[in-house]
Amino acid sequence: MTAPTPVREPKPAWLKARFPSGERFSHITDLLRTERLHTVCEEARCPNIGECFNSGTATFMILGDVCTRACGFCAVTSGRPDALDLLEPYRLAKTVETLGLDYAVITSVNRDDVADGGAAVFAACIRAIRRVCPDCRVEVLIPDFEGNHDALATVVEARPDVLNHNIETVPRLYSRARPRGDYQRTLALFRRARALAPSMPLKSGLMVGLGETEDELRAVFADLRAAGVDVLTVGQYLRPTPKHLPVARYWHPDEFAALKAHALDLGFAHVEAGPFVRSSYHAGEQADAALAGLERAHA
Repeated sequence: MTAPTPVREPKPAWLKARFPSGERFSHITDLLRTERLHTVCEEARCPNIGECFNSGTATFMILGDVCTRACGFCAVTSGRPDALDLLEPYRLAKTVETLGLDYAVITSVNRDDVADGGAAVFAACIRAIRRVCPDCRVEVLIPDFEGNHDALATVVEARPDVLNHNIETVPRLYSRARPRGDYQRTLALFRRARALAPSMPLKSGLMVGLGETEDELRAVFADLRAAGVDVLTVGQYLRPTPKHLPVARYWHPDEFAALKAHALDLGFAHVEAGPFVRSSYHAGEQADAALAGLERAHA
């Protein structure tokens, strides 16, 4: 299948990412191919892929590389996925051990074709990593499981170090950007997770540049904080191909700084906001800062 043509359009000076290269980058990409694993870094065309791979960090994407949803912003292939690979947790844990990671991030495509949305595989991956790398912390970036509370409980009971789910955008833009998502369902996921695991750090992220206003963003921040979210990430949307939603505007770094300041005032333990910020960018550092913030809040 021919890869979609990437968008090449003028961008502001502050949106210049270095072309990914380097020995560590090549080693990780080769290992991923050998173990038949996917990363969201590659599938979603993350601008930070070179920096993260060369520092020995990757966000693993489980449950295949075909998503059952077709969000207007996402570069991951949509369609009918293959059957679940029940050996994937073993291969993932082996790769984490080989790379010597002390912090692993696991995300997935949406698997609405599976009763639990793939929650059991998430839990198996967490447990497999803990068996071979007991000192490695694990963050999961989960789908909404279509509101299935039992599926969420399956993941929470595996005790990830951070539970992340991206709210993505403001409610007004859901019909275009995330048509099969539900804003209130996302907030309910966090409230349920907080009830299941009161001390587990919760995290969410969203992108700007789709046509949202600052007031709308502030309202989302307040909703997330009220639902128990501790860590917030805010980054610039970059159009992956001409078939995806256009960029309405590029937010200036000073505007990101103002958003971060406002979010911190709301009580988030940690906030990352900037043009290249993505949900799992510097995830280990985010977790450390969040835990320190939570400890201060409970002191």
